[in-house]
Amino acid sequence: MTNARRRSRWIAGGLIAAIVGAVGTLLHASGFEVTSALDALLRGSIGSWYAIGSGTLVRATPLILTGLAVAVAFRAGVFNIGAEGQFLVGAAGGAAVALTSSALPSVLLIPGILIVGAIAGSSWAWIAAALRARFHVLEVISTIMLNFIAAYLVSYLVRAPMQEPTHIYPQTATIGMAARLPRFGATTRLHVGFAIAVLACLMVWWLTRHTAGGFRLRAVGANPRAARAAGQIDVERVTSRAFLASGALSGVAGAIEVCGVTYALYENISPGYGYTAIAVALLARLNAAAVVLTGVLFGALEAGATAMQRDAGVPSVVVSVVEAGVIHAVVAADRARAREGVAAA
Repeated sequence: MTNARRRSRWIAGGLIAAIVGAVGTLLHASGFEVTSALDALLRGSIGSWYAIGSGTLVRATPLILTGLAVAVAFRAGVFNIGAEGQFLVGAAGGAAVALTSSALPSVLLIPGILIVGAIAGSSWAWIAAALRARFHVLEVISTIMLNFIAAYLVSYLVRAPMQEPTHIYPQTATIGMAARLPRFGATTRLHVGFAIAVLACLMVWWLTRHTAGGFRLRAVGANPRAARAAGQIDVERVTSRAFLASGALSGVAGAIEVCGVTYALYENISPGYGYTAIAVALLARLNAAAVVLTGVLFGALEAGATAMQRDAGVPSVVVSVVEAGVIHAVVAADRARAREGVAAA
């Protein structure tokens, strides 16, 4: 085993131990029974093959794709905080195709759903990209505002034009079997969307590391002025393309959620995947391949939080607090490393 691999395993082990310790400390400070709560957390996330496949990996799938979306944008220096909204419009677009084209065979219908989801998410990101390019509107502000608009748009759709036939529930009708992603077995909820997410990460990692486009992306993200002056790179084009690609990945995540998990579009279809994606990307240090691991980690936390609330009566928001702490810790470490680099120079 090389020193790099050994170091990576030590870091991963230390990170998991730190997160579990943080959860335990927070539980103790809140007055909950730590042992039973942590036992429920671990059993609900990694306690059995069913928990891993039907809980952790299912929760990890949208986190991996939206985390990858955030990583692509951040790598280009674009602070896309709109993965949540892009996820929602992708889910809406995918649901619309699934419901209106149910006569098509699966081999045509499922790719169509994913393509439309990607187009919807990319189009939603284009709004913020255009505002940034034309009017110099900060994408942090525009994408956050677009998240709210997307949420209200989904709310309108499931209460009016796309509501289920009885008009009782704020959701669409259930999509047909032809529109559903195949599962990896009859006894698991894990669907092929997880494989799509992993392949997407590996593909983006390879493109980023081994193509001219990937080099331009990294150069612009590292120093846009130097990329424009010394590298003769069209910075605006690179950032706009990264923005659109980021939106497309989030849109695909939404479409996969509809045809792989929920089988319908409804309000609050996302429990905040687009926001947790920021933590996933930052913890992976914007490395597309590492997003798979951090996505699975946060998927385990969310699956375990649900079990902890159900079996031990502990609010799942405790894990959300820990996730927020992870973001702050990663950002603080990056800032400290940057200051050390400046001081050394």
